[in-house]
Amino acid sequence: MSTTRMQDKVGKAPPQPLTAARRQEQNTAPSNAPAPLIPPGPLAPPEEVSADDFATSYGESLAQTLDLDTWGRGPNLAEVFAQLEQEISQALEQEDELCNRVRQVVFPQIFARPQAPAGAGVFQAKTADLRTAHYAVLFNGAVEACYGSHADHTTLPLSITQLGVCLVSYAGEQGTWVHRLFRRDLRVRGTDPVEAALSILEKRAARSEPDHSNRHDRLSELGRRGIKAYAERAVLLKKSAAPWRMGYGHPAPYELLTGSGSMELLLAGLDLLNELILGYKRFVYVPSTVNDHLLLTIGNALHPLEFAVIETDERRMFPILEQGHLRDTYRERAEEFYRAAASKILTGVYRISAEVPPQIFYAHADFVQEAALIAMADSVLQAHRGFPMLLDLADTVCRSSFGTEAFNSTVRSAYAHQGNPFRYFAERQG
Repeated sequence: MSTTRMQDKVGKAPPQPLTAARRQEQNTAPSNAPAPLIPPGPLAPPEEVSADDFATSYGESLAQTLDLDTWGRGPNLAEVFAQLEQEISQALEQEDELCNRVRQVVFPQIFARPQAPAGAGVFQAKTADLRTAHYAVLFNGAVEACYGSHADHTTLPLSITQLGVCLVSYAGEQGTWVHRLFRRDLRVRGTDPVEAALSILEKRAARSEPDHSNRHDRLSELGRRGIKAYAERAVLLKKSAAPWRMGYGHPAPYELLTGSGSMELLLAGLDLLNELILGYKRFVYVPSTVNDHLLLTIGNALHPLEFAVIETDERRMFPILEQGHLRDTYRERAEEFYRAAASKILTGVYRISAEVPPQIFYAHADFVQEAALIAMADSVLQAHRGFPMLLDLADTVCRSSFGTEAFNSTVRSAYAHQGNPFRYFAERQG
């Protein structure tokens, strides 16, 4: 069976929802219009944790926790295991009760609520669909996954950032790309190098202060995270030839929505995301961790081989712009992308088995069913993790090609050629 026919089959015969009723096609589509964006302002202060909150969550007061007389002296394995078994047993019982309530009360509301996107609901994947995804898409090389890594060597006279991106499929490695950024803080023109060095030393020392960020730190963040996020998506969009593209994290990451401090990266990133999300559409992104209690609560209530399509990306993307600091035309461009793309990115969660945690995924609204089946089929290949094996393969290739150990060895060799093999390496890097 060809890749195209497999996609047609999955598209024409999607898994059936578990819920009894669905929104009728002739009904008026629900309004997904977001609240108007407000002018940028200061970030909201962190929410205070009250004494009652702490006591309710941990079963003891903070004062009791801070009292060392309540702490045990040394490890008592029998006591430790007894306490662990008791806590885990009680937690699992509460979780089972919660999951039943979530299935009865929350699941029907996933698609029935007024702001639910088209296609929302809870679905049962069929083993035949996963088997078709294996042989007609994944093992046929019709899905390519991308993963990026970075390695750093930072000293006072020189900072080196290495960015590596790998593209793989089950047909083999599809390509590797690497770029190195060299930043010399003592690269001065028309200034006194001694005064510049003293100024740099003062700024470097300030890095230990909380919530402090200077230009050099922002440059490092831009070089590490911002450019890597752009390169990963650019490789998927421009270097991949497969019908389906698989990525790690989120298709529209925070680093590109804000530009990581660079308005040039912001504009380039928005153009790239427009082409990937609104133009290409056949993608699926899976993060390793998501601290979203709503998604995790729904995911933990899923049975094996079930998946839920829950919401658009407006709830996540809106605060990034609302609380950000973009101005003028840059903010207008970001808002334009938000209005066009946020409602097209759907968030879902799937579960392979009861022994592994659920996984979050992101896909385009037009292909969310197919994307879910591809991610689940790839995750079945490593049942002990329930995470797409193709992404782990890309990670492994990237680490072996551009890992920190190989990078440090190369840098150390360059220093050795200059007669300083250990001058700028910490003792644990020697």
